[in-house]
Amino acid sequence: MRLKIYHIDAFTDTVFKGNYAAVIITDEWLSDKLMQLIATENNLSETAFVKKSGVNRYGIRWFSPLTEIDFCGHATLAAAFVLFSQDSSVNELTFLTETVGDLKVRQVEDGYIEMTFPNRKPDLINQIPPGLIQGLSIEPKEVFLSQQAWFVIYPNEEDVYSVKVKIEELRKLAPYDVVVTSGSDKYDFVSRYFWPANGNVEDPVTGSIHAGLVPFWGKRLNKKTMTAFQASRRGGVLKCRLLDNGVVVSGRAVQYLEGYIDV
Repeated sequence: MRLKIYHIDAFTDTVFKGNYAAVIITDEWLSDKLMQLIATENNLSETAFVKKSGVNRYGIRWFSPLTEIDFCGHATLAAAFVLFSQDSSVNELTFLTETVGDLKVRQVEDGYIEMTFPNRKPDLINQIPPGLIQGLSIEPKEVFLSQQAWFVIYPNEEDVYSVKVKIEELRKLAPYDVVVTSGSDKYDFVSRYFWPANGNVEDPVTGSIHAGLVPFWGKRLNKKTMTAFQASRRGGVLKCRLLDNGVVVSGRAVQYLEGYIDV
């Protein structure tokens, strides 16, 4: 079987930055086993598999090199970028998921693609898990929890940039990942995302976690519109907006590779 594959860098307009994703569009779903094998072979943060389901409506599933992921923002952006590139007359589409509902996506000015996500605001916890205390070089004082991750809120931006992790300790926090975040002088807030239980050590740019970061920082900063920076080695900028019933996350993308795989 020969499949068309696209390698896209998301949340950037420059190759080798942002977060990398593969996109494969199929007429029918491949088997779960084959999709996981392809994602493992690609060894990117995620591989998005997309199947047409109607006019401008597509099913989407996401796989890391380790497992299927419930919710992935950057690979959704990558998939939308590919679909919009294939038909310039289309500027809105919907991705259908079994995990986070329908995701509305539209192409706007300056090459940005807007994605509407559910609001996944985290809740404050009183008992900080030992894995966070032992797994982070800077001890957390304020911790929240969402459906996706532990949120460690640092008082200083430099803490986010300089914190070091002990991956084996963070892996014990599965199924939850870990995001560290703070306010910022240049941006509204910054973050870093660690996910050893579900993918790799540090994710370059994580669109999905901003479904929780945006409502958190929106309330704390008393803002509806914010600019975020994920401070990984590759880095990425996200434009964000808080809605009454959701979160808008937008960014750019650029194609690195287009080709075929034989499986």
